[in-house]
Amino acid sequence: MSKIVECVPNFSEGRDPQIIEAISTAIRSVTNVSLLDVDPGTSTNRTVYTFVGSPSDVVEAALAASRVAYQLIDMARHKGEHPRMGALDVCPFIPVQGVDVEDCIRCAKEFGRRLATELSVPVYLYGMAAEKGAHRVTLPQIRAGEYEAISQKINKEEWKPDFGPSEFVSRWGATATGVRKFLIAFNVNVLGTKEQAHRIALNLREQGRGPNEPGRLKAVQGIGWWLEEAQIAQISLNLTDHDVTPIHTAYEEARKDAGQLNVAITGSEIVGLIPLKAILQAADYYVQKEKLMVLEEEQRVRLAIDRLGLAALHPFNPKERIIEYRMNIINVGPLARLSVEKFVLSVGARTSAPGGGSVAALLAGLGCGLSTMVGQMTYGKRQFEDVDETIRQLLPPLYNAMIHSVPMIDADTDAFNDYMNAMKLSPEAGRESAMDAGLRQAINVPLNLAKHVDTVWDTLVQMAAVGNINCKSDLQVAARCLKTAVQSAGDNVIINLSNIKDETYKVETRQTIDRLVEKARAQCRQVLDVLDKRG
Repeated sequence: MSKIVECVPNFSEGRDPQIIEAISTAIRSVTNVSLLDVDPGTSTNRTVYTFVGSPSDVVEAALAASRVAYQLIDMARHKGEHPRMGALDVCPFIPVQGVDVEDCIRCAKEFGRRLATELSVPVYLYGMAAEKGAHRVTLPQIRAGEYEAISQKINKEEWKPDFGPSEFVSRWGATATGVRKFLIAFNVNVLGTKEQAHRIALNLREQGRGPNEPGRLKAVQGIGWWLEEAQIAQISLNLTDHDVTPIHTAYEEARKDAGQLNVAITGSEIVGLIPLKAILQAADYYVQKEKLMVLEEEQRVRLAIDRLGLAALHPFNPKERIIEYRMNIINVGPLARLSVEKFVLSVGARTSAPGGGSVAALLAGLGCGLSTMVGQMTYGKRQFEDVDETIRQLLPPLYNAMIHSVPMIDADTDAFNDYMNAMKLSPEAGRESAMDAGLRQAINVPLNLAKHVDTVWDTLVQMAAVGNINCKSDLQVAARCLKTAVQSAGDNVIINLSNIKDETYKVETRQTIDRLVEKARAQCRQVLDVLDKRG
């Protein structure tokens, strides 16, 4: 797995296309860095760049962009709606794939040190990279007073920069760099005044109006401003943890407050990119709220875009604005992406993998897929409309089980390869511990497959009772596929347990897999019996 870090520098120029493009060109000049998005704002006079690459490459790209900005941006003349303190206002690093927070902290520190050394400008560490006390962790803390306050602030001991001189550099200001989770810059459109938008922002943001009057939403920063180019006000929110406060929560809470002020909300916009998970969280909310049944990811994305009004100001192309789509991140491995013919031939090749574990996972996926098909062939048809409500409950978990089965096809082969690699290590390199870890993973993968199938049985029994009877044989095959998947997973668990030395672990795991296999046999029989009774 390649190491990928995302970098999202915010430069204080959103009006001059030549400067915006010059910074873009500098980023593109660094080999193996992909510039994913450039989002300028005229009213904010700020451009958000999003690019990805290896840890070392994103640092080089951020430095290249900063060198250009130093030549072309003069903060002494800067005006804009967005709070700012420097030509490069903030430069966060975010872990994406194959890296962790510590890797990104190293990126931030290296970038900050080199930026300060090369350009002789003050640099502060923030977020997960912050080192100098609780008073300078968040960006609003460090940016308090903005550019205009730096000349006085920087002379105080508590505001001495982490890197660079304790001097006011009028052309540049100051820069914050650090590490954070994926931040969603989310603006809600208001047909009202800047003051009304700001009042709502104060109600929502975690900081609220101060310590004695906090806002309602955790992990949210916000202000209100006027968007001159669209002639509307906006509630500008930074969602610093969308698991704590999802975008749909922020949007619906903004709508609630706007209703109390008798002003209209007309959609929203995302600045930069957004994780797929955040969009699907919104889709899940509206599906539940409106009692909809929307299964496919593409349709769920479309639903979220519509309900949040993300295309109100500008087109929202999911392939360009959702980071996983933009980076072409695929959640299934190479085996699962093979054609049926090539997969079968690869199983039959003179190699140990793919083997029984991957085939068992495929069987589980096929069993869930056939069950889903029966639901699809029942739902929405006039002759079965009396069971529509029941199918609405049964179909989503079967569909999700089908989707989640697919990555398991590669997981077994990956676990086998990891174990074989551990066997090649020398004793000095920790071969014994690596082999034990690899063996446990080779057990956990089929064990988890059996547990995954176990979640499907109750739903499948109900589907057998109400599903389209013309698909009887399909459900019979589905049940047998799922039973065989669990039995095969059990065989893999048991053969690998024989090499485990931890007797307690062996006994507990053997009891678990035996129970799952026995239940699979019984549940398969129940599905078949239900179908036989229907004729």
